[in-house]
Amino acid sequence: MSATWYECKVKFRKVDENGVQKVTTEPYLVDALSYTEAESRITQEMMSYVSEEFKITNIKVANYNEIHPFENSDRWFRSKVALTAYDEESGKERKTNIYLLVQANDIKEAFDNTMYAMKNTMGDYTIPSISESPIMDVFPYFSGEEDGLEQIEKFNALKNSKPESATEVEDHMEFDAEVVAEYTE
Repeated sequence: MSATWYECKVKFRKVDENGVQKVTTEPYLVDALSYTEAESRITQEMMSYVSEEFKITNIKVANYNEIHPFENSDRWFRSKVALTAYDEESGKERKTNIYLLVQANDIKEAFDNTMYAMKNTMGDYTIPSISESPIMDVFPYFSGEEDGLEQIEKFNALKNSKPESATEVEDHMEFDAEVVAEYTE
């Protein structure tokens, strides 16, 4: 179950810390199925944050493979993770880059949170770069229905559960005693 994230830029009037009103454009991330749904969702979300009129200036598909929110964090960081795989056909190592959006308070915490997000990764990886993202907020999709929340909880429980250990298979193959003796010497 993979989410498609859309980066939506919203232009509106904002009062800064000096009390001066100025026009600003801020990017937000929305989980949606299409551009139309992304526009509808960002409009709905912004209506609860902005009291005056606003304009959606741009919507594009965001290049994030995973989003990782963390409590007590107020900024978003873009982590580039290079996964290393061995290509058996060519005999060479191949790197594939993925991008994570990680919530943290500073670069060090973003690195730690990226390491935490990657802790169950089986393969080798490196983190070539982490930079602060301009994303102001992230709005994941929730149906709001009670059974929808139960499905999300079941999905997360299944995702976090450990697979049952496979029962050991008994080997019924027989080898010639002379051949076995040659290799055991």
